[in-house]
Amino acid sequence: MASHIGKLPIAIPSGVEASVNGSTISVKGPKGSDEFTFPECVTVSVADNEIVVTPVDDERETRAQHGLTRALIASKVKGVHEGYRKHLLIVGTGYRVQAKGKNLEFSLGYSHTITVNAPEGITFEVPNQNELFVSGTDKQLVGQVAANIRKLRAPEPYKGKGIKYEDEHILRKAGKAGK
Repeated sequence: MASHIGKLPIAIPSGVEASVNGSTISVKGPKGSDEFTFPECVTVSVADNEIVVTPVDDERETRAQHGLTRALIASKVKGVHEGYRKHLLIVGTGYRVQAKGKNLEFSLGYSHTITVNAPEGITFEVPNQNELFVSGTDKQLVGQVAANIRKLRAPEPYKGKGIKYEDEHILRKAGKAGK
């Protein structure tokens, strides 16, 4: 019994090149290039504008790695073709973000400003002082950087102040009851 996800071939969009060298697949596209080293329990082949991942045997671990490998390679292909992007909102009086070159400087109600350095492969876009976009080709890295930024001042449940994702819904609590 094979993985349902793993059985699906990955379509290579126009403008993207993929090549397999040993146990590494390299993908190049308009947004950049990326590599992935896949486990030995699966084989990866590129033919007819498709990438096919096949398991070596039918062991439980192999079936798990089959679907995971296919999903990771598909995200690499999408990343070099379209890229990934997270939209963060900064909510609160006096809370803001400024672009300082490639880095960001946050004012989040602390006695000091917080500087966030852009890792390799990540770009920040600040349309205004209360909005921030984190972009890159690596889905995992974009998500991790956005989560680290959100962690600087997570949204609180009473007024909703803090850094939140655009589509995130904050459950609000009632404040103190008045007399």
